[in-house]
Amino acid sequence: MQAKYQVKQVIEALGSKVETLGLNTWQLRTLSAIKNCRTPQMGGRIEQCDSCGKQHLFYNSCRNRHCPSCQGHKREEWIKAREAELLPVPYYHVVFTLPSELNTLALHKPRELYSILFKTAWATLNQFGKTEGLQLGMISILHTWGQNLSLHPHLHCIVPGVGIDGSGNAKKAGKNKKYLYCVEALSNVFRAKFVAEMRTLKLGKQSLYDKLFSKDWVVYAKSSFGSPKSVMEYLGRYTHKIAISNYRIKAIDDTHVSFYYKDYKQESKKKVMRLTHAEFVRRFAKHILPKRFIRIRHYGILSSTHKRKKLPDLKRSLGQKILQQFKPKSLKGICPTCKKGRLKVILEFDSRGPPAFSLTGLQAIAC
Repeated sequence: MQAKYQVKQVIEALGSKVETLGLNTWQLRTLSAIKNCRTPQMGGRIEQCDSCGKQHLFYNSCRNRHCPSCQGHKREEWIKAREAELLPVPYYHVVFTLPSELNTLALHKPRELYSILFKTAWATLNQFGKTEGLQLGMISILHTWGQNLSLHPHLHCIVPGVGIDGSGNAKKAGKNKKYLYCVEALSNVFRAKFVAEMRTLKLGKQSLYDKLFSKDWVVYAKSSFGSPKSVMEYLGRYTHKIAISNYRIKAIDDTHVSFYYKDYKQESKKKVMRLTHAEFVRRFAKHILPKRFIRIRHYGILSSTHKRKKLPDLKRSLGQKILQQFKPKSLKGICPTCKKGRLKVILEFDSRGPPAFSLTGLQAIAC
């Protein structure tokens, strides 16, 4: 079911005023793609069913990773691919959060700061694993937002409760069955590694480093997932999530947009925030990641290199059946009218649109 209101409507309502928000070229290009998603501006094609003869008009999706309308199929395919890699062990959820003192750097040097976040989060967990003589694994997912679209960079990490020792044998990781490792110890090591990396790259001054060491950093550890199915449900919620979904938008008028958010300071109470079009788009744009920046990464025994070579052996040692790697089966090409015939492209067109004579009786469908 399509949402009543969409982010692209706010961008469209703001119009040329988006140029006054002080955004960079990449952010403006991304907003433009979202605004034009599934519209004639993206071009499209006309396809005809080889069974019922029905013709269909398809407008192209922008397929931008920040677009609220383009994440569903990507999420499902990614999750299915991960199912074949699950191990029959407990999985833990660890969240590494950056303090608000780093928000200014996150705005002006996002690529550098977020790269340090990935690097030091893994270095922290890897160090704890090595103290047990184990090579761990991790899937990490970058989120940069809070519920009210404020800047809140944090890394969601999924860590299997098993590692590989020097002899290649699988052994249980962590002494704490519920939380894997002590969060206070994780926080202190994470802070030290992060600031050390900032010093190496000369990001910030001594006054900033002093502020960062003067406060406690937050590493949040949830208890282990109940089952592999729980891991998949978690992945479904977090992997291809963006700053705000269309379904959270409550209303859009001539000047303002209202959306739902959870106030975690008041026991996740559901509230409504009302912002001008410009402020909403400005906040949304803060969460547009740098070009080609990878926001989902795999480390250790879950890295792509290790999975190809050693994951099957690890599964066998744990007594797990080897599942065939998932290969996505696209329903693209099936007639949405009769559900039987195959669609064949009879006309493709660009942003100028299809010829007027070809539009009789056709229904526009996003693709």
